Amino acid sequence: MTVRSTNITTTEHRVAKEARWRANGHRGGVLWFTGLSASGKTTLAFELEQRLFKKGYQVYVLDGDNIRYGLSADLGFSPTDRGENIRRIGEVAALFADAGYIVIPAFISPYRRDRELARQAGGEAFHEIHLTASLEVCEGRDPKGLYKKARRGDIPEFTGISAPYESPGHPELAINTGILSVEESLAILLEYVDHAFAVPAEAISDRAALAP
Repeated sequence: MTVRSTNITTTEHRVAKEARWRANGHRGGVLWFTGLSASGKTTLAFELEQRLFKKGYQVYVLDGDNIRYGLSADLGFSPTDRGENIRRIGEVAALFADAGYIVIPAFISPYRRDRELARQAGGEAFHEIHLTASLEVCEGRDPKGLYKKARRGDIPEFTGISAPYESPGHPELAINTGILSVEESLAILLEYVDHAFAVPAEAISDRAALAP
């Protein structure tokens, strides 16, 4: 991406990421939920946030609808605007991860190129979680009535109906929420977090990484 601002330089933080990990008891990172509308992203994201918070994790959900009311209130749903929305979220999520949080962005994020930009922003802290419920299952749920509106032509550029969804090629984790219950899906996610976000032994023992 081209940076339009001039006369700027990056400034290094004085708190090492390992120090933040030790303070929080877990690594920071991005759990990026992607999938069709009604695949369970919001339900699982907020349930996972609550479970992890009760266990003492520093965790926060970035939900697609909520972001559209604020950070991306100026954007529509054209491919260009969708791409800009995901770019913004990827950068915000990377900042959360750098601060030591586990951040859970829950977005349809239908285009591979946009998710790849989010991965580049998050680096090694990025984990793509694909909720693989089929279009038939998601349309059958339709809790907000969006698929019905899209079928009538009331919602243009609707993913799965009049706009494409490009499935991840190699996500870190795939969960078929069309088959598994919320509790079964949460059990898989909690186990994944326990392993993927554990503080490595060398970070625990390296006292030099502590802030002065």
